Amino acid sequence: MILNTSNISAKFFFTNTAKKNTIFKERKEVLLDIANAVAEEYKSKKFVNLNFICKHNARSSQLCQAWSFLASQTFNLQINSYSGGSEITSFHRNTIKILQKCGFNFQLEDFSHQNPKYNISYDDGKKTFLGFSKYFDDATNEEPFIGINISKNLNDQFTNIQGATHTYHLPYFDLKSIDGTANQEQKYAAVNEQIASEIYFLFSTIQNKVS
Repeated sequence: MILNTSNISAKFFFTNTAKKNTIFKERKEVLLDIANAVAEEYKSKKFVNLNFICKHNARSSQLCQAWSFLASQTFNLQINSYSGGSEITSFHRNTIKILQKCGFNFQLEDFSHQNPKYNISYDDGKKTFLGFSKYFDDATNEEPFIGINISKNLNDQFTNIQGATHTYHLPYFDLKSIDGTANQEQKYAAVNEQIASEIYFLFSTIQNKVS
């Protein structure tokens, strides 16, 4: 069964959010550094793997993977997007809800009370990716990759990662800290919009550099 709670187009949300959101200078500088590294690898290999890494691989890293998956199709780039953590938890229900509201479809691939797997698509649903919580070095995360640590803390385990050609620190608000609170829906929406707009900027910049 395909689960979706919105009639909105994910592509429309993606482009519209990018138009209305402002990216601050210090964030833009990191995104430009990442874009330069991706473009350099892309020109030589014609593809790049990105791996968005945090602790639980349940919330923001899953949002990054979803929007990067859509971005690779939008900008016609052979960029494979992955995510992972230092612990295995599950694809959090609040993350699923916010992506559904933006037009993503979730189809249960493998049921597990602890960590279900979903085939995730958007709009026409012809292309999918597998979403579930996993370690950043899970076999499904192809190497070599450019590692992007999105955790607030820049700890040692995410600075020297086996399989990573480059590593960058692009932290997002810790959504786990507001789960179960009155403003969780508002905060998830805000972080989701920030991620979507920054991913749009990243991929559009890459496209300009490799075209």
